[in-house]
Amino acid sequence: MDYVHGYSKKENTRLHDQASTLTELLHQDTLYPPGSKVLEAGCGVGAQTIILARNSPEANITSVDISGESIEKAKRLAEKENLANVSFQVADIFNLPFEDETFDHVFICFVLEHLKSPLEALKSVKKVLKKGGTITVIEGDHGSSYFYPRSDEGMRTIKCLIDIQELMGGNSLIGRELFPLMNRAGYNDVNISPRMVYVDSSKPDLVEGFTKNTFNAMVEGVKDQALELKMIDEETWNKGIKDLYTAAGQDGVFCYTFFKGTAIK
Repeated sequence: MDYVHGYSKKENTRLHDQASTLTELLHQDTLYPPGSKVLEAGCGVGAQTIILARNSPEANITSVDISGESIEKAKRLAEKENLANVSFQVADIFNLPFEDETFDHVFICFVLEHLKSPLEALKSVKKVLKKGGTITVIEGDHGSSYFYPRSDEGMRTIKCLIDIQELMGGNSLIGRELFPLMNRAGYNDVNISPRMVYVDSSKPDLVEGFTKNTFNAMVEGVKDQALELKMIDEETWNKGIKDLYTAAGQDGVFCYTFFKGTAIK
């Protein structure tokens, strides 16, 4: 898996800003019963893990990721937060080291967008999910972004991020595809819930935590690649980024939609 945003300290901070800012919107209805076994597939640096563990303190959570470096960061975070109901290990989502029907629930968040074969990933985790168990999948969709004041240059910078992720084998528009993907993977009772983030200056926490520190930071992170690939010239890029920050200003508005899918095996 190629991670379009990289593994820098700045990216680590962005992931935690994203998770903490969106906790209620994305996770308030993700709760697991006491004693249940939960697999978090693709935990990264643990930004979502700590929310899962806090929401379901009596569930037993196993969080895996293909990156050993990310797992170490996730472990340190869990220790810092005194979470006793999570264990971590390095594992490949396509080749999980667990017996069939091991887990009561599977949780996947912001992972499928980075995979060349998201359908195969959903089939892989289905094997280790018990019959009657549930899966929860959360993904964004960069094509759902819109903002005020309108800016063609701003939209072009976002398009650079979308195109670069596609070149790397990912799909940053995958949110809109969750329903067919989960159906094709053979899950039952698939239900998709769109979760829109609406931001204006009356919501300063979202302005800082989401518009600036999550979304704009994510777009800014592909500048060098976009210029090197000649997707955009530097003058247009700079104006586009400036306009995205204008949308985070006093009279600006920014909207983005996440998609949360649940289903049963």
